[in-house]
Amino acid sequence: MQKQFSIAEAKNRLPTIIHYVEKGPYVKLTRRGKPVAVLLSIQEDERLSRKYTGFWSAVSEFRRKIDDEGSVMKILERHQHEIVTAAAAGLA
Repeated sequence: MQKQFSIAEAKNRLPTIIHYVEKGPYVKLTRRGKPVAVLLSIQEDERLSRKYTGFWSAVSEFRRKIDDEGSVMKILERHQHEIVTAAAAGLA
């Protein structure tokens, strides 16, 4: 599927475009060939809207979790998704 649609085309194909966006990448909407909006999944919106606290705050939180929850391996296993998401956001 293409990643860019005119507003008129998007109106006619909205259900298909919504299903596409829910599963992955965003879609740009154009007016007279120029991008004017982006349609993205709620998960991507929440990820982009999240406020990041910074490196040292993350380190402090990690140390607190070690003190509260036990071994580093247990914490890494329990929070693997959060760690991968945070690392990806830092690289983006």
